Amino acid sequence: MSFEAKAFVCLIVAAGLVVLGYGMAHPSSKNIAEFICYLLVAFLASTLSVNLPEVADTMSANFVLVLVGILELSSTETLALGSVAVLTQTFRRDRKRPITLAVNLCTSACAIALSYNFYHSQYVPRLLDSSVLWLLFAASVYFLANTGLVATASALLERKSLHKIWVDCYSWSFPYYLVGAGVASLIGWMNKQYQWQSSLLVLPAIYLIYRSYHLYLSKLEDKKQHGEEMANLHLRTIEALALAIEAKDHTTHDHLQRVKVYAIEVAKEMGINKEELEALHAASLLHDIGKLAVPEHIISKPGRLTPEEFEKMKIHPVVGAEILERVRFPYPVVPIVRAHHEKWDGGGYPYGLKGEQIPIGARILSAVDFLDALTSDRQYRRAVPIEEVMKRLQGESGKSFDPKVVDVLQKRYRDLERRIQSTTQSESKLSTEVKVERGLSPATGFEQNVAPERPEASFLFSIAAARQEAQTLFELSQDLGASLSLGETLSVFSVKLRRLVPYDAIAIYIQRGNELIPEHVNGDNFRLFSSLRIPVGQGLSGWVAHNKKPIINGNPSVEPGYLNDPTKFSTLRSALAVPLQGVAGLVGVLALYHAETDAFTSDHLRILLAVSSKMALSIENALKYEQAESSATTDYLTDLPNARSLFMQLERELARCKRSSTGLAVMVCDMDGFKQINDRFGHLEGNRVLRLFAQALKHSCRDYDYVARMGGDEFVVVAPGLTPESANKKVHQLRELAQQAGREVCGEDILSLSSGYALFPIDGVDAEGLLAEADRRMYVEKQRQPFRKNRRTYPRMKCRVTIEIQENGKETLMMGNLTDVSLGGCFIETSVIMAAGTPLKLVFSIDDGKIQAEGSVLRLEPGAGIAVQFNETTRGDRGKIPQVIEYVQKTSQQYDSSYYEKLLGQAKIKI
Repeated sequence: MSFEAKAFVCLIVAAGLVVLGYGMAHPSSKNIAEFICYLLVAFLASTLSVNLPEVADTMSANFVLVLVGILELSSTETLALGSVAVLTQTFRRDRKRPITLAVNLCTSACAIALSYNFYHSQYVPRLLDSSVLWLLFAASVYFLANTGLVATASALLERKSLHKIWVDCYSWSFPYYLVGAGVASLIGWMNKQYQWQSSLLVLPAIYLIYRSYHLYLSKLEDKKQHGEEMANLHLRTIEALALAIEAKDHTTHDHLQRVKVYAIEVAKEMGINKEELEALHAASLLHDIGKLAVPEHIISKPGRLTPEEFEKMKIHPVVGAEILERVRFPYPVVPIVRAHHEKWDGGGYPYGLKGEQIPIGARILSAVDFLDALTSDRQYRRAVPIEEVMKRLQGESGKSFDPKVVDVLQKRYRDLERRIQSTTQSESKLSTEVKVERGLSPATGFEQNVAPERPEASFLFSIAAARQEAQTLFELSQDLGASLSLGETLSVFSVKLRRLVPYDAIAIYIQRGNELIPEHVNGDNFRLFSSLRIPVGQGLSGWVAHNKKPIINGNPSVEPGYLNDPTKFSTLRSALAVPLQGVAGLVGVLALYHAETDAFTSDHLRILLAVSSKMALSIENALKYEQAESSATTDYLTDLPNARSLFMQLERELARCKRSSTGLAVMVCDMDGFKQINDRFGHLEGNRVLRLFAQALKHSCRDYDYVARMGGDEFVVVAPGLTPESANKKVHQLRELAQQAGREVCGEDILSLSSGYALFPIDGVDAEGLLAEADRRMYVEKQRQPFRKNRRTYPRMKCRVTIEIQENGKETLMMGNLTDVSLGGCFIETSVIMAAGTPLKLVFSIDDGKIQAEGSVLRLEPGAGIAVQFNETTRGDRGKIPQVIEYVQKTSQQYDSSYYEKLLGQAKIKI
């Protein structure tokens, strides 16, 4: 609380206490019952209060009772009415600030005392002998005293304008005081004509005044809310436009927000008025909106601008002003945006304004924009330390910038920088073709296309240089098509290119997806360049790839990730980069780097453009060859090596093991239950299971282990130096991986894995022998899997075919009717009784004895038949059971067709 507020509050409280003390010391009452009645009415009226706008205060209709008290009651009673009303009103709205209670009570007491004494004073001459008119004057005195004191206290306590508070919050209620004086006069007249009880008719009048208060303030609140909504909409529109600017100029991500903070704080320090402050607020966000009319490759160019590009860039203040003129801001935003590139000495653009001709907002924005631009990373250079920037800003004081603005920035920049760091984690055609006459060159100079001056050479030297260039270009063209090896092609190219275009470092980037990956790097800082992964559209090479335009003498340090550490120092000062356009589109980017500034010339660019298309075609062919070579030895579904690659790798590993006398383990894995996944969930889900398991299998093995897919649901692992104990542990681990893949896709334990392994040289010495032994052990393991028990692995087919049954080792043949068959077994109706486990030979075709299978009795159902389980087949006999099922299906269909034909024939005869 300020000293003035404390002094005023003390004065009001002291005066109020004197008035209240005097009233308590001289109590008087004409009619105690009438007083009590008025007191109750005052209490009720105080509960009907409304909140005032702008200030933390309320207002009720109890002034009517105060005016009735002035007319009918004593001064003590009138003070009591007013005090009770204030106490009730205050305790309902504010129970935490005693100062509010004291101020309200004492101001009310002072206002009542002034108006009461004014009405009853013998010293005030009455020009009109009319109690009604005199009561109107007393009401006016009460209104001015009460609202004036309260408004003054609120203004001092809340640090607001007294005039604004009184006009906005209290002045509108003056007519109600006059109406209240009329109501009080009417009550006084009725008391004289009738009994005092008629004064209770004041209650409806008080309620009507309260409702009028409420309706009026509700309209004010609605109007205020609508204004706030429009202001918020206005601000959101500005922010949306600012986002459009950032989307266009995405390299200055926080630029607008930083400029806004700097500009507003400098403007406050310089004491500019509220309207100009609001205009500067909007302009700081929108000053670059004209860049929407500038081509994006110019805005994001990671190098110096050419004269033509700078001419295009200079239109953005004019276009920005034209865009914002259509918004019709209530404050002068457009002049600031139009003039924010003007200079204090008149050397700016677009109109060459100077000194005080430039709007104050534009002068502030120009200096702030300069400061933030230099302290931020840009496409063509790294950020400059702020201390260095302030030195440059001071050097431009009185030339480019207003000295007063520079002085404020010099005084406040450290504080503002700390604040920013703590708070940041149209209808007609725009004049995009306008010619701006002002502005001779950009601050960083134009792009240099002229070679450094050299001693004048003779015409013989020029002829020799041209001949050498032609010969080198011919050799390059021949070498680029001579090899399909990408590494060899790029290596030869980089060596011979150096004869034509001297460089200190070369990087050839290949586009893979949305990134540029360095395929060949040589020269200075080659390790840094080799580690880069450049997103298309970012940095120097990313800009070239995105816009498919070359760039000459750009800044190498702006490549993303090249100099993330500010302590590092780059010796490279210029870059020449061209896009490599192939038949199918962009292939990559060729970038040359040099330690000297502006080392490359237009002749160098011409040479690169001459060979770029031939080089792009060679890279395309080499990439296609690599892809074809990879697909020949890679499984398309799992990206694992295929069977062909497995055999070649296994032969190499065996040769190495023989030379070094070391061991080798070959593991063969086959999925159990995979067919059920295909049958129940579909082949797409089956493919997903294979991919998940292949990925998990690859990650679970060592870096030097070789994992391949043999085909179908079989996988092979070649593990050098794996012991039998480790192999057994590996089998359990792989089974868990298969079960996990099945659960992830199918949501149930439907998949398992059978594995077998063979060791070199114990179980075999060649690839075929090791794979065969591991395969045999895998099938033995498959028979032991508890996963196969109590589960129908294969779907059954209903049939009716007569077959031959023969026990192994016996010559007796028995006949039976085959009713069910599947890949796993069959059911035969027969009266023969056989024990479970009895080995059998089943002949399904009497004409063709090759259609047969071997199995064993799984269970006996007396009186019905026997269930037979087929023996597990080896890799060479896997086609037998499908052949049996195919024969049974055809035979059953023939029998069914013959039977149906007989039935149809009999039906025709009967008809």
